[in-house]
Amino acid sequence: MGIGIINKNMHKQKVLIVGGGFAGVKTALELSGDEKYAITLLSDQTHLRYYPALYHTATGGSRAEASIPLVDIFEDKNIQIVKGAAETLDRERQIIKTKSNERLPYDILILALGVVTNYFGIKGLREHSFGIKSVEDAEELKQHLHDQLMQDGKPDFNYIVVGGGTTGVELAGAMAFYLKDLIKRHSVPARKVHIDIVEAGPRLVPRMPKDISRMIARRLRKLGIKLYLNKSVKGATANELMVGDKPLRSHTVVWTAGVTNNSFFTKNNFSLTEHGKVNINQFLQAEPNIYVLGDNADTPFSGLAQTALYDGEFVAKHLKTVAEGKSPKTYKPKQPVYVIPVGNNWAAVLWGKVRFYGLVGWVLRRLADLIGFHDLEPWHEALQQWMTDDDDQESCARCLAINSK
Repeated sequence: MGIGIINKNMHKQKVLIVGGGFAGVKTALELSGDEKYAITLLSDQTHLRYYPALYHTATGGSRAEASIPLVDIFEDKNIQIVKGAAETLDRERQIIKTKSNERLPYDILILALGVVTNYFGIKGLREHSFGIKSVEDAEELKQHLHDQLMQDGKPDFNYIVVGGGTTGVELAGAMAFYLKDLIKRHSVPARKVHIDIVEAGPRLVPRMPKDISRMIARRLRKLGIKLYLNKSVKGATANELMVGDKPLRSHTVVWTAGVTNNSFFTKNNFSLTEHGKVNINQFLQAEPNIYVLGDNADTPFSGLAQTALYDGEFVAKHLKTVAEGKSPKTYKPKQPVYVIPVGNNWAAVLWGKVRFYGLVGWVLRRLADLIGFHDLEPWHEALQQWMTDDDDQESCARCLAINSK
């Protein structure tokens, strides 16, 4: 079912964007004011997931902070939104068929489908772990933390976060504060909360320089979080996680350790790298009239929201330049600014060769989120979205009663 304005001018180039994440939405916004294009956005979600805020939603933050309705983003824009999931690509007829058998034609195809969770075939992980890849995942984890206290009257033996990348580090740091707050709210006898991070590699956040990894590890240990480095997960049950040859007892395991490219690209015979990313040229083209952006593309900084937004802006400018008969510029990867919060009022920042730590880093992260929202919304709406960071959103009666006081 389409939502929005369907343009009937057959002389316009039909641009089909598959994916309602940062890259797809940014491309659509950048092209929306150009009368040369009839734009359709195909997404299996009705909301854009603001991934940088999902760890906060899982630890008491507002759902609204990490989720923006697509109809709000594209309000008054000449864009058709179609709810559905891409299934097959007919290159000859230039048609995408969805899982519900809807056929969407295109002149230009832009693919930005994002990645999916990869459990690496580890037995029991899918059934016995939580995730934070979506708002629903984050709220399920939050509800579990509450239910455990309400039903058992005590916290878990251990809370285990698997994966020492950015997501795992952010979540573990936030959990250290959130669990202590929950214990107090639920009047549970005070006891030490055990949070572990299990990382298969020799250090945390391996994409960062070693000195940043060391500072983040020091901060986590200061918060009482135990680090298991160079340790691989071998399996999981409802009661424990097998790490190497050692079982760690826990009913709360959160998997943040692995993602893989969307299976659409394998099913539809795209050229892939050994790591599963799509091979693209200097214009982010995988094939004539087919562009691949964001997490799916084999670019140096793929996997980051900043890169996805940058890719969307680049492809929109590229298409306009080509349409004007001018020579397009080639894609030049943009070094992102890395900001990694670890608990309240502390973040590590890598900005070029400059490092910041502590409260200054935290403030920069807050400002970065405001800029990130503005990449998707006008300033007044971005500011409202940004201010939801201060909102708590709990569902249990006890927390609601405390919050209302």
